[in-house]
Amino acid sequence: MKKILLLCSVFGLVFASANAQDLPANPEPGKCYVRCTTPDIYETQTVQIQKTPAYKVLKTVPAQYETQTERVLVKEASKRLKVIPATYKTETVSYVKSTSGSSLRIIPASFANGSETIETKSAYAQWELGAPAPDCESSNPDDCRYWCYKGYPAEYQTVSIRTLAADASVQSTPGRSKDATYTKRVVDQPARVVEEEIPAEYANITKTILTKDATTTEEVVPATYTTVSKEVLKQKGGLTTWREVECALVEYQALPINWNTNSATLTSAAKNIIDTRLLPLLAQNPGVKLEIASHTDSRGNATSNQDLSERRAQSVANYLISKGINNSLLVANGFGERRLKNRCSDGVSCTEREHAANRRTEFRLINN
Repeated sequence: MKKILLLCSVFGLVFASANAQDLPANPEPGKCYVRCTTPDIYETQTVQIQKTPAYKVLKTVPAQYETQTERVLVKEASKRLKVIPATYKTETVSYVKSTSGSSLRIIPASFANGSETIETKSAYAQWELGAPAPDCESSNPDDCRYWCYKGYPAEYQTVSIRTLAADASVQSTPGRSKDATYTKRVVDQPARVVEEEIPAEYANITKTILTKDATTTEEVVPATYTTVSKEVLKQKGGLTTWREVECALVEYQALPINWNTNSATLTSAAKNIIDTRLLPLLAQNPGVKLEIASHTDSRGNATSNQDLSERRAQSVANYLISKGINNSLLVANGFGERRLKNRCSDGVSCTEREHAANRRTEFRLINN
């Protein structure tokens, strides 16, 4: 790092040989000066370079398959004949164990006395000549006589007879039998054959079906380009001048950026601080060189802290370059945990506030 030349008149310090030492001519006591070398003025140009050419890529698109599940018959339905045997029940049967013959008694015929009247001569009638009438005037004896049809009753004869009152008969008296019982098993339900259905059996199988055959595709990979920034000398510098600056600016000044943990990315608040603190300073002091210094506390790995501080300092420098500041006027330094402002080194117990004092980003003007 170039050494800053701080010229301050203290206790009558005389600069008799200012020109010989390339120092400011006629310096004023108590003033501070920074040597400014008129910088080369570069213009940043961007160039697009083709990194890779466009080309075709042939790709094989593999065949597409799908898995299907199908239900298949693995055993056909059938029938099973089942013989159900007969069932029996017990019955009690009565029977005549012994019998005896009937006894017979003869009843002889019986008779009764009676009579029977028999008609011996039937009744009859006949014509008979009656006596002549007394007043008959005829001399014929047959005249004046009348015929009468005279009836005569039947004639009967009563005969004594014997009549059969009751014919001979046989009276049978049945003999007494002895009864007994026995048991027998009879069919309650006859044997039968039952037909049972045996259902079919199925199983699920999986099979892979081709849905789309393999093909090829042609893909054009476009050319890739990269943009390279290059600085083109626009105006040659080299003249050395001295510029009076505030003495405080040649000492490290705090740039109050609150960095996110382990991050080197500028927040919008950090960019606003740079816009209001550093851009006006560089605009008021053209050609002056600016150092950006970033520090960490002692916690964590020293190598990681060094890398983090360098990235943070460079982030500030890159932002200034994006705002049009020539990168030759910027120096970004990261010091990690090498420049602690207090006792809080490795192994020392400190408060969060004490560690925070070491996490800082600073700036100052330096000789060009």
